[in-house]
Amino acid sequence: MEQNKAFVKVGGKRIIDIIIDRLSQHFDDIVIITNQPELYQDLGVKVASDIIPHQGPLSGLHAGLVHTGGDAIFAVACDMPFIDMDLAFYMIDILQGYHVVVPLVKGRFQPLFAVYDRSCLPIFEDCLLHGRLKVSRVYQEELIVKYISHEEVARFGDAEVIFCNVNSPENLRKALEIAKKVII
Repeated sequence: MEQNKAFVKVGGKRIIDIIIDRLSQHFDDIVIITNQPELYQDLGVKVASDIIPHQGPLSGLHAGLVHTGGDAIFAVACDMPFIDMDLAFYMIDILQGYHVVVPLVKGRFQPLFAVYDRSCLPIFEDCLLHGRLKVSRVYQEELIVKYISHEEVARFGDAEVIFCNVNSPENLRKALEIAKKVII
């Protein structure tokens, strides 16, 4: 995308505003992790930067765990306008006994629509410090992970809609079409 994905409008609203609105109905502690905090200061939520910057999504997840006060975080990407909070709470409810609860749909992880226990923090930090940055590899080698199947996700809605993210103009066109059919 030639612009910041968080500020792209879908259904007449910026994606970041859609996400904050949905999350703020259920959570008191919302933190945006970004390497450009000045862009997010006026959104009414806490903004923080990566502690170990420019190491990709794992660095953002690490910072999210550091900058929140709870026992776990629900992480969501800034470019997902159709997040399903019922699915998020289902994942939160089944976290006990795992480091991570993450959807695995059609062979693809959704690490930025997942729940992470605070116990991930030292594992993430070690991985970041030693260059093991691929989240899916960290899942397989380091963590106790509960995978949510396509069938489980389907109980909450269409995975193609829930995990729709706006990474390209083509993705944006798809999101705009979906927005015509769903309430944002």
